[in-house]
Amino acid sequence: MTRAIKVRHLLAALVTTVMLAPPAAIAEAKSAPGDGAPVTRTWTGTWEGAASGTAAALPGASIRNVVHTSVGGQAARVRVSNRLGTAPLRLGAVTLALQQRGAPKSPKAAPGSMRTVTFAGAEAVTVPAGEDLVSDPVTLAVPADANLLISLHTPADSGPATYHRSALQTNFLARKGDRTAEESGAAYTATLGNWYYVTGVDVLGTSPAGSVVALGDSITDGTGSTLDANHRWPDRLAARLRGLPAQRRLGVLNAGIAGNRVLLDGRGPSALARLDADVLSRTGVRAVIVMEGINDINGTPEQTDPVAFEDAYRLIVGRAHARGLRVIGATITPYRGHSAYTPDREAVRQAVNAAIRTHGLFDAVADFDAAVRDPADPQRILPAYDPGDHLHFNDAGMKAMADTVDLTTLAP
Repeated sequence: MTRAIKVRHLLAALVTTVMLAPPAAIAEAKSAPGDGAPVTRTWTGTWEGAASGTAAALPGASIRNVVHTSVGGQAARVRVSNRLGTAPLRLGAVTLALQQRGAPKSPKAAPGSMRTVTFAGAEAVTVPAGEDLVSDPVTLAVPADANLLISLHTPADSGPATYHRSALQTNFLARKGDRTAEESGAAYTATLGNWYYVTGVDVLGTSPAGSVVALGDSITDGTGSTLDANHRWPDRLAARLRGLPAQRRLGVLNAGIAGNRVLLDGRGPSALARLDADVLSRTGVRAVIVMEGINDINGTPEQTDPVAFEDAYRLIVGRAHARGLRVIGATITPYRGHSAYTPDREAVRQAVNAAIRTHGLFDAVADFDAAVRDPADPQRILPAYDPGDHLHFNDAGMKAMADTVDLTTLAP
């Protein structure tokens, strides 16, 4: 395939769109404080779980998803997804609550926090196949760095369920009946390792900072980090951002999908195909950090032409710049010792990293490779960061990557 044909294929992939209601651009609401002066409140994305595939439906069940906020606000709205489904999705009820503090493996809601979620005023909603819907605002004080419970009742079999496969979070299942409003969580007797139907949460607050999206694969998704601990590198980045003044405190949206590729669909749509849905349509986005490529190098078919990566990165950057976003490119991390490693593939990784560092593809670079490699053997991960598979990262490695990001580069 010639380079020109490759570029045309990449452009074709980028026309994929997702229907959203209401639009996910920043919305503003005004209220008056005690002195009568108007206060502008801004919608910002606080959490994302990108749709990675489908699973069998759970008819008659209630699913309690546990998601972690990066920033807080005075109200919230929830994005539900039937993007990868093939039939209309019927949701009989949806609720939002705070998870009981100090109990990340419990389905119990914090007392008094349970709220009904509506869509255009209705408690039940049908989501067309291939679409997302955004809920009405829900009045609830949502803290930063907290767990929310998003519970959904699926009264019938609506076909393949859009889900995020690798949540690294204990979620809960009540096999029968509408248990969405149950505060105790006693009916949720089974657990799930996936997020079903929920792909985003926005919060309404006074900070205009907006959000940053981490677009990536399993390393961004958190593989290798501790279950239920929120120690993925985007979580660690959010913790750093919370230490800044309010006007610079960006929300962090994790659009990582384990097994994802830049150029081809595989585990989930490719980074190019899902750019609109998982990045550009998200609320208040100011910047995106791109860390994708290792699965293209190691996949079937494997990508051996570094120029194809450059073409893809340029397309991503061009689309993001058209929306006024900054784009930070992250280098691909080492993996010698992993079963997929070969010297030829290592040469491709090195060539792609050289392009990221020196070819001016991005507005800034986060050199994850330099941050985590073993100085004594640069083709390997530093042993202190390796969970044992020589590809992914433990909690310490995740923190090292997050600490590499220059926070000043995230400003639009």
